[in-house]
Amino acid sequence: MEHLFAGSAEPSLSRMQVLPRPKKTPKKELTTGATFANRYQIIEELGKGGMGRVYKALDKEVNAKIALKLIKPEIASDKETIQRFRNELKTARDISHKNVCRMYDLNREEESYYITMEYVSGEDLKSFIRRSGQLSMSTAVKIAKQICDGLSEAHKLGVVHRDLKPQNIMIDNEGNVRIMDFGIVRSLSGKGITGAGVMIGTPEYMSPEQAEGKEVDQRSDIYSLGIILYEMVTGKVPFEGDTPFAIGMKHKSEIPQAPKQINAQIPEGLQKIILKCLEKDKKLRYQSCEELLDHLKSSAKDIETTVSDVRRPVKPAESRRKRTAAFVGVLLILLIIIAVWIVINPSGPRWSKDEALAEIEELVSKDNYWEAFLLASEAESHIPDDPDLEELWEKLSGKLSVTSTPLGADISIRGYFAEREAWQHTERHRLKIQEFLKVSFTGRLSTPDINLMKPVEHFFTQSQ
Repeated sequence: MEHLFAGSAEPSLSRMQVLPRPKKTPKKELTTGATFANRYQIIEELGKGGMGRVYKALDKEVNAKIALKLIKPEIASDKETIQRFRNELKTARDISHKNVCRMYDLNREEESYYITMEYVSGEDLKSFIRRSGQLSMSTAVKIAKQICDGLSEAHKLGVVHRDLKPQNIMIDNEGNVRIMDFGIVRSLSGKGITGAGVMIGTPEYMSPEQAEGKEVDQRSDIYSLGIILYEMVTGKVPFEGDTPFAIGMKHKSEIPQAPKQINAQIPEGLQKIILKCLEKDKKLRYQSCEELLDHLKSSAKDIETTVSDVRRPVKPAESRRKRTAAFVGVLLILLIIIAVWIVINPSGPRWSKDEALAEIEELVSKDNYWEAFLLASEAESHIPDDPDLEELWEKLSGKLSVTSTPLGADISIRGYFAEREAWQHTERHRLKIQEFLKVSFTGRLSTPDINLMKPVEHFFTQSQ
């Protein structure tokens, strides 16, 4: 923070001495709302790993959201590694494909190095698998085909990923796959970071040759994709262990359990594809992503055929009976819905006490303040003076006053990251309430006499 002082004072030259410039330590983490490198406004931390922390940030120069990876100080301090980063990123930046996240640049701010890349709004594949358990065969094959497409483009340019895993694969809001972090792991394989014979990659997804510290090629990425496909259809990885070394040894010598033994719904053809990807000898695997993609496309057709085979022709008389039964069924469902609505609708206070409060408590414990805020607002309409609800408001909110000048503006808010949600209207002229989230939110002021919508952003950090 800068401080301005009135008046002046002339220092005496005879008293001045030259001191060594203090060495600035690299930044280890960034805080929400902070501006980094005089350009990037930090929105939130997306995750952290062996390389460092990744943040969602607003590039104020172009008014666009990007992903910013702040490299760990112990890695950034190695000049040879940084130079390899530059060389690898030059090649990785040439990969232009719809299934590959674009890498932008490697930059330095004081003693910190950071990488900027395309921001993909969505969910990483690892989270998707954890949330869904075993994916459907069609979904798993669809995702695998897109990963193949992206890898194929990279391999044509001589770029091997080396650390392909669900955490490095994003599923955007439209369901499209985006592979991240091309070229980064190779940069770590030089002197000062790993040394000869050391495993590079994530143990659960690395190929046998990676486990031995040997040179890798595109077939190592195909092995990793086989692990991912195995996990998507079974809900687990084929090899687990207490240490990276133990897992690496299993990749080298242990035969994976047949996926069909875990999930009987897996077609035989798809199982053969997975196990071929997981061959210990890379000469026995698919030799290119194009070859693997052809087999995945055939498998997708087999899955569609299997689904359609269970549908038998329906005779006309049977068809009429089914239509009549369907009509009666729909009518019964409508009657049930009406009955449930009649029972539940008058009991808003009971719902608020019996269900809403517990759900709000759970959302707060998971730091889902915006959802908790919306649910608490709904519950308050039924139980406005409830002491338990008041206690929850204390946990999920803070105090804030907003006044428009001149008076007459409508004030609305919504979660800072809830760009697709409707604005929550508060009241005209002024807003003086306690129910403000302990997360970032966006406020909007609109005036009835001027056709102007001025966004007002406020970063409200949680404090206990």
